[in-house]
Amino acid sequence: MISFIKGKYKKNIYQSESGYVIGLFKVESASDDLVDIVGKTITFTGYFHELNDMDTYIFHGKVVEHVKYGMQFQTESYERCKPESKDALVEFLSSGLFKGIGEGKAKKIVSVLGKDALNIILNQPSNLVLIPGISEKDIKGLHDKLIDYEESYDLVIKLGDMGFNTREAMLIYNKYRARSLEVIENNLYHILYDIDQFSFKRVDYIALNNEISRDHLNRIMASIVYIMNEVSNRYGHSYYYLEEIGSLLPRVLGINISEERFKEAIEQLILDSMIVNVEDKYYLREMYDSECFIVNRINILQHSSDHVVKDIDSYLKKLEEYFQIDYNIDQEEAIKNSYFKNFLIITGGPGTGKTTIMRAICELYKEIHQLDYEKLKEKIALLAPTGRAAKRMSEATNLPSSTIHRFLKWNKDTNKFQVNEYNKSKVEFVLIDEASMIDTYLFSHLLKGLSVHTKIILVGDVDQLPSVGAGQVLSDLICSEKLNVCKLNTLYRQEEGSNIISLAYEIKNGEVEHEFFNQEEDLTFIECKDNEVIDQINEISKTYLDYSYKKFQVLAPMYKTICGIDYINVSLQNIFNPKRVSKKEIAIGEEIYREGDKVLQLTNMPDDNVYNGDIGIITKINSRPKKEIYIDFDGNIVKYTPTNFTKFKKAYAISIHKAQGSEFDVVIIPVVRSFHKMLYRKLIYTAVTRCKKKLFLIGEVSALNLAIHNKVNDIRRTSIKDFLIDGIK
Repeated sequence: MISFIKGKYKKNIYQSESGYVIGLFKVESASDDLVDIVGKTITFTGYFHELNDMDTYIFHGKVVEHVKYGMQFQTESYERCKPESKDALVEFLSSGLFKGIGEGKAKKIVSVLGKDALNIILNQPSNLVLIPGISEKDIKGLHDKLIDYEESYDLVIKLGDMGFNTREAMLIYNKYRARSLEVIENNLYHILYDIDQFSFKRVDYIALNNEISRDHLNRIMASIVYIMNEVSNRYGHSYYYLEEIGSLLPRVLGINISEERFKEAIEQLILDSMIVNVEDKYYLREMYDSECFIVNRINILQHSSDHVVKDIDSYLKKLEEYFQIDYNIDQEEAIKNSYFKNFLIITGGPGTGKTTIMRAICELYKEIHQLDYEKLKEKIALLAPTGRAAKRMSEATNLPSSTIHRFLKWNKDTNKFQVNEYNKSKVEFVLIDEASMIDTYLFSHLLKGLSVHTKIILVGDVDQLPSVGAGQVLSDLICSEKLNVCKLNTLYRQEEGSNIISLAYEIKNGEVEHEFFNQEEDLTFIECKDNEVIDQINEISKTYLDYSYKKFQVLAPMYKTICGIDYINVSLQNIFNPKRVSKKEIAIGEEIYREGDKVLQLTNMPDDNVYNGDIGIITKINSRPKKEIYIDFDGNIVKYTPTNFTKFKKAYAISIHKAQGSEFDVVIIPVVRSFHKMLYRKLIYTAVTRCKKKLFLIGEVSALNLAIHNKVNDIRRTSIKDFLIDGIK
C-alpha cells in the first residue's frame, strides 16, 4: 500500500551525485496508517531534486526497516506544495534562495502583490517596480531564480508524465540538467549510453508508450547495442558477426526490418563511435578499447627493463629455511621472476603449490626491500576477484587482501570506480590470485587505476571456469606465448596419493580412467538414477553431521530439476538443521529459514564487510516486534531486515560458479544427464578442484563422460591473444 506524509524537509544526512538522499523530515500530517508519526521528525530516503526547508512537501511511499538505521520512509514519488498564505510567501521569499531579498523586502512584495506574488514575479516582473526599495537588480534576480526553480521542478514532473519514476527522472535531470527534455525528445535511447542504471527494456517500454515507431532508427540502434551486451554477458564474446546480430534483432524489435535498414543502423553506430568494425568483427566500443588498453599496458610492462638483485639465490635459501620447504625448479623460477619481471603469470593446476609461491613472493619482496610489515602493506596489494578467494589469500600470506572491486573503491550507486586513470593507486606491486575469474572490463579498470610502473603478477589455473563477465583474460595472455609465464608442473598432492588430483588432470586432458573410482577412500563414484540422487546425498551427508560447515559442501551445476540445488537444500536442511522447538523460524517467500541454517551471500555488501559468495550461519531470528535475521560470517555478525532478505539463500548446496575461489575438505557433486545444458569440461574440472580430501560423485557415468568431452562452452571469441601476437588492428 502506498502511504504519504506531508510536512517540512529538515536536512540531509547523505546525498549522492545521482540525487539519492537520506534526510530528516518533520511530519505535519500523514495517511491513516501513519498517524502515529505525525508531529515527529523521521528519516526518509529517495531521489529528489533540490529539497529546501521553506517548502512543504508530500512524499508518497512506504515505511521500511533498514538493517542499520531502523525505521525509514522510502519515498517513491513526491510533490512540492507552493506557499499559499502570506506568511508562508514571506518565509519563502526571504529564505536565502533569492539573493538580496531579506524579510523586509519580502514583506513589501507580499503586501503589494498579495497571495499571487509568485505568479506575478514569473509572468509580470515589471509590476515589482511599484514596490518601494526593490531595485531592478532585485527584480531580475527574483525573476531569473524563480524561473530556474520552477523550470527544473517542472522538468522532473514532465519526465514523470512520460513514464519515468522519481528515481529515473532524477538520474536524467542530474545528468543533463536543463538539456534533459532536449536529449529525451531528440533520442530517448541516448540515456542508455550515458546512465548505467537504465535497462534497455525499461527505456524501450517508455519509448513505445510515448509512440516511437517500432522501426525508428534510434530504436534499431539501441536494440543492436543491447543484443551485443546480452551476447557478451551470456557467452563471454568480445566481438560478433553481422549475421548473428541480425538474426536476433527481430526478437528484440518485435518486427522484421529490411537488410538495408539494419545496415543503415550499423553504419550510424560506427559513425557515432558506438561500435567498431575490424575485419568484419563488430565490437562494442568499450570492449574494443578495453582489450586494446590491456594489450598496450602489458606490452609496456613486458618490455620494461628487468629488475636486478645481487645473489638472489641466497635470498631463496633464506626463504626455504624460513618456510622449511625445498622449492622445485619451476617454483624457484617463479619466485625469482616475481622480482625480476614487471609482468608475470604463474599458472598451474591443483596441488602444484601456487599458494606456497604467493607466500614466498611476498616474503621475498619484503626482504629485498628491507621492509617491515607495515611498510610492506603500503607497497603491495593482494587482490582476488571474490571475497572468499581474498580471505584464503590473506590466510596464506598473513597479509591483508581485498576484492578487486573494493581495492578500486567501486561505488555501487553510480557503478563507477573511484580509483581510476585520474586517481591512481600508489601501490608498487600487485599480486592477483584466481586470475582466471577476471573479465576484460574489470582487468582494464584495474590497469587504469595502477601506475604504468606498477609490477603485476597474475596467479591462476587457466583450465578452471572463465570469468562470469565477458572475456578470457588469463587464457588469452598465456596462449599468446608473448609474455613471461611460469608453469608449475609438479603435483604435490598427487605425490601424497590424491586420486582427486589425478581425476582433475584426467578431466583436463579429456580421458578419464573409470577403473580408479572407488579404489581409494578419497574418491567415490555412486551410480544411480536422477530420482535416487537426493537419497544418496542424504545418506552420505548423515555421516558428516559433526563436520564443520566450512569443510563440507554439495556442489551442483543447476538450481532446478529434481536433483538441483533448490531441492537438495530443502532436503539437507532437514538433515543438518531439523525443525526444533528451541529454534526460531521465519518464512521468506516459499522458503523456511531457521536458526542454525547455513546460508550463502548473493550480493556485495561492502559496508558490512560481506561479499558475494561468502558462507555463514544464521545465529538469531527475531519475528517481533521487528523481523530480523543475524548471520555469522566467520565472526562478522551481520543483521538483515526484510529489505535485505533476498540477499542470501540456503547453502547446504551451492552452484559450482559460486564455489570458485573456495576449497572444502569433503565435496559431493551430483552428475546426471538432466543437467545436460550445464555439463561441460571446465565446469566439472572446477568442481572437482574445489575438493581437498574426500570427493563423492553421484549419478551417471554417461553424464560425466558427456561433460568431459564437451568443450563447446569453453569457446569464447576474444582478441587479446590476437592483438598480442599480430598487433592491434
